[in-house]
Amino acid sequence: MKYFYIIIILTLSIISCKTYSEDDKKNFDEQIQAYLKKKKIECIRSESGLYYHIYKEGEGKKIQYSDNVSFTYKGQLLNGFLFDHQKKPISFAVKDLIQGWKEIIQKLKPGGSVFLVVPPSLGYGENDLDDIPPNSILVFEMEIKNVQ
Repeated sequence: MKYFYIIIILTLSIISCKTYSEDDKKNFDEQIQAYLKKKKIECIRSESGLYYHIYKEGEGKKIQYSDNVSFTYKGQLLNGFLFDHQKKPISFAVKDLIQGWKEIIQKLKPGGSVFLVVPPSLGYGENDLDDIPPNSILVFEMEIKNVQ
């Protein structure tokens, strides 16, 4: 089951292309802002709608789209449901990850760690996964272990 979500991530990053209306995006954004306010977490909002807080940028050269990265992460829904927790590093090409991960990973360096909230348009979109309903907003904590 551990790698089930990773395989799904790779597949969905290729096939999930739904465009969301401005009302949809606004609704997701309001949900994210309410979550962050309730949890008292300050984040930066990117132009794409990704919210993030870099705990540690890391050291060395910034990660590139063409790099392969090893990382650990914890993934939850806004309601706190833990759908995945990778304590041992997993490795993937940046280009093969969901859009929200691609965006944030390229702001980090080896050893970096980050908290991020991913709207559906940058995550799994309308896809219905075992533990992740369609149009879910995802909350992640990630730590970059190695870059090649």
